Amino acid sequence: MTHSDATPALDIAGVSHAFGAVRALNDVSFTVPRGAFVALLGVNGAGKTTLFSLITRLYDSTSGRVLVGGHDARRAPGEALKRLGVVFQSKALDGDLTLAQNLAYHAALHGIGRRAAKLRIAEVLEEVNLTEKAGARVSTLSGGQQRRAEIARALLHRPELLLLDEATAGLDVRARADVQALVRRLIAGGVSALWATHAMDEIAPEDLVVVLHKGEVKAQGRASELGTSLTEGFLALTGGEA
Repeated sequence: MTHSDATPALDIAGVSHAFGAVRALNDVSFTVPRGAFVALLGVNGAGKTTLFSLITRLYDSTSGRVLVGGHDARRAPGEALKRLGVVFQSKALDGDLTLAQNLAYHAALHGIGRRAAKLRIAEVLEEVNLTEKAGARVSTLSGGQQRRAEIARALLHRPELLLLDEATAGLDVRARADVQALVRRLIAGGVSALWATHAMDEIAPEDLVVVLHKGEVKAQGRASELGTSLTEGFLALTGGEA
């Protein structure tokens, strides 16, 4: 089944989730258009990671709807998940193995044959500017290089949508800029991205923004259109912590 460009890369509609008596998400709805960079803005505890866990089926979503490229993540998880590339805060690469060995392992998990995997690994390493580090142990890479390596892993199976949860956390200013520039280049190449962050300075005027606070969407729209109301509103919601 094929989908037109009008079908969102991600469509979240009326999604709620609770851990016992604690409601982590409440009626969350928004879309990520194809070829778009959407910033999911919220402080720690806003519900960003919970939402990512529902999209990726780490948690079962029992209310609302999650469509990835038009495929229902609950009813057709295989079709939905193969369209996703995910970069979580926690590391997915083995520090004792080389970068190439890590990528070969993850390629095998995606069912990519050895010959095709070798070609694809070379492609993704070039995309993230890590070709010269293919034979290096992951533990020897800098923080920024490790984060770009995680993105390379997420790109192996040619996903339509990247989910990035606090992708610049713990990085220095230069490495943060490098990771942001890389993701924006991927967007220009046709990939869509949902970029979860608590940092206002990672949002450009042309970006679409969804402000999530205490599990609820408080505002959404293009950053330039929200203007000062975005900054002031976010600061008000977070008690001045941006």
